[in-house]
Amino acid sequence: MNYWPLAGLRLRTPTLELRWPTPADLDALAALAADGVHEPGQQPFLAPWAEAPPTERAKSTLQFHWRQWAAWRPSDWSLGMVVLRDGVVVGTQGMEARDFAVRREVSTGSWVGLRHHGQGIGTQMRAAILHLAFEGLGAEQATSGAFADNAASLAVSRKLGYADDGIDRQVAGDRVVVTRRFRLNREDWQMRRRIPVQIAGLEACAAEFGLPQSDLSHS
Repeated sequence: MNYWPLAGLRLRTPTLELRWPTPADLDALAALAADGVHEPGQQPFLAPWAEAPPTERAKSTLQFHWRQWAAWRPSDWSLGMVVLRDGVVVGTQGMEARDFAVRREVSTGSWVGLRHHGQGIGTQMRAAILHLAFEGLGAEQATSGAFADNAASLAVSRKLGYADDGIDRQVAGDRVVVTRRFRLNREDWQMRRRIPVQIAGLEACAAEFGLPQSDLSHS
């Protein structure tokens, strides 16, 4: 993609690769969504998309990423990367920001295919996107959130050094759910980072994130 430099962005950990999805990657991600992203009876997302029939989950996954691509602006962006292990798509890791060049704050969200749960993938892929945010783009703050009963997501946030940042009470269907908010600042991230991450292709993407190239850190 000569006119879309984000297509060349890559993050690598000891066992994972995160990248801008190709059409084939999106097809694999849609199939993963169709197979399931959480145990029956659970609802870790505010929108009940994962409760839909398999074909609808797959279709909505494609549409979600297409909307992100079409809506991208340097002042308001949402980066959705596919996560691969041994060349196989296992999930997706997102990061978004508004007015990043001024606020220097990002928020993250992700999911891993059900059959890949419990293998440490969630921690590595969050560590990778945080490395991009803090080391690559020069972020000062990163936020995340999860339902109070989503033990796996809460554990990842705590493992990576986030601090509690309060709660939100929201409506999911016909019930109230409590979302726990977490915040990680640059200093705490620098003290806790342990997973090595390599970034490739960032230099060409600076303008897409609303930054002059001189603002990029180690890439």
